[in-house]
Amino acid sequence: MHKNYLAIAAFFGGLAVALGAFGAHGLEKVTTDEKILQGFRTGVQYQMYHAIVLLFLALAFDKLPADKARLAANCFITGIILFSGSLYLLTFLKIQESSAVRIAGPITPVGGLFFIVGWLLLLVAAIKKK
Repeated sequence: MHKNYLAIAAFFGGLAVALGAFGAHGLEKVTTDEKILQGFRTGVQYQMYHAIVLLFLALAFDKLPADKARLAANCFITGIILFSGSLYLLTFLKIQESSAVRIAGPITPVGGLFFIVGWLLLLVAAIKKK
């Protein structure tokens, strides 16, 4: 087990629950734009999915090649920050009708790439399992 990744998984999982509750109860009072709401929901969903994967990775850390497991975990963390974080930021910017949406928008797919790389590294770690 890797204690730091377990703690980070717990933090991101709890934060996803809190943000999901905000999205369901608070955000809908601020905007009724379904596209904005769906973008926020997508951020919460992907954050929770990857927090759960990070949790399992932390628990299985000793059974996998440490270098690949560490890289995969770091990719998932970076993906959560960039992908989900940018969707939360875009939600705020769209509600504010800010022109900064053009700057923040391209961050999301970069976070998605980190998710993909994390999954590929997890695959490699599983194949090279001791």
